[in-house]
Amino acid sequence: MEYIQKVIFYIWKSIFRHSMPDTNRLRSEVITSNVLLHIHPVKVFRDTLKFTKTFGLGLISFYLFIILTITGILLMLYFIPHTARAYQDMVDLKFVVSFGMIIRNMHRWSAHMMVAVVFLHMCRVFYTAAYREPREFNWVIGILLLIITLMLSLTGYLLPWDQLAYWAMTIVSRIVGSSLFIGDQIRYVFLGGTVVGQNALIRSYVLHVVVLPLIAGLLLVIHFWRIRKDGGLARPGEAAAAKKTGDAPVEDLKSYGLMNLVNGKTPQVGIEPDEMTTTWPHLLIRELVLFLIVVIFVMGMSVLFDAPLEEMANPAVTPNPAKAPWYFLGIQELVSWGDPFWMGVFIPTVGVGLLMLIPYVDRSQIGTGVWLHPSRRLHNILFTIFVVVFVGLIIVGTFMRGPSWQLYWPWEAWPTGH
Repeated sequence: MEYIQKVIFYIWKSIFRHSMPDTNRLRSEVITSNVLLHIHPVKVFRDTLKFTKTFGLGLISFYLFIILTITGILLMLYFIPHTARAYQDMVDLKFVVSFGMIIRNMHRWSAHMMVAVVFLHMCRVFYTAAYREPREFNWVIGILLLIITLMLSLTGYLLPWDQLAYWAMTIVSRIVGSSLFIGDQIRYVFLGGTVVGQNALIRSYVLHVVVLPLIAGLLLVIHFWRIRKDGGLARPGEAAAAKKTGDAPVEDLKSYGLMNLVNGKTPQVGIEPDEMTTTWPHLLIRELVLFLIVVIFVMGMSVLFDAPLEEMANPAVTPNPAKAPWYFLGIQELVSWGDPFWMGVFIPTVGVGLLMLIPYVDRSQIGTGVWLHPSRRLHNILFTIFVVVFVGLIIVGTFMRGPSWQLYWPWEAWPTGH
């Protein structure tokens, strides 16, 4: 028995380069000597471990990206991006491939969930003022990740090559084509022609499985790295600590405090020992539990609800109404109110630009790291109006637009259209 224990110990040490982590020093080595974990700090603030601090939205987004990557690779084994094969491959996944429909469902629902969760994560960061100095650039990276997430979902939307996908892409391409001066050129590059066909399918496929995931992966690495270098999650009192040390960067404050804690000395810059705890096992266990919850939830959704699959794409049969994917229905609703360029391109672009400028305009530190701080009442009201309008437009486009894009109440019968 003792021999077996020694073998297990040698195996553990050969992998993790240290003995079992039963002291603070060894718990620190778990993080610093592991290629997958070293992006974590050695110690974290206890306050940031509370679920209500972030609701785990950033981690959930990352976990959904992992699920999408794994299920996407599995789907690639059975999918051929050709107009004569794509739809039949979707049918085969449902009726021929073992667990094929479960894999497709997991991929589809994870994609929709990721769009929603990334948006909610952005809202969380705003409502806690976690975009402020020194995290301004990471807020911009987050906005870019939201855009990439939308593009990933959009390019994947066309791949089943059914009526829903075909006409959704047709609508989005028309909105893109309404851009001034270069709209037609952008639309041509995106579709590989003037209509949604084989070129559009193969280009969406390449964007979806190669180009956009690479960009997303790079931005995620930068995003995580900046979280670490910017001092982790925003928390009350950061500004006061920085002021005491001559406006030292937050990451310096943390590193000084962490170094003293690891060495068993009294921490400097106002960081008390009982404010912090080791990442192993406190943070890592929470991350693992959250990952299991996300996987179980996605699998449960995939077992209970099948991803939609309409009839094979047919350019000669136009659905009435033809709708964009739900996350672009707000833009489609705006376009129905006026000129496609001003409503479908200009307003969304200005909105994204204003979001990126927020941390460079709001230079205060009062209320940083606090949900809905009273000092930011005006900021929160204006942002909430933006969110309500954005979500409201999606709801109207999803549930209140019938044939010929006529407005109706969801509990009423659809209006007749021609």
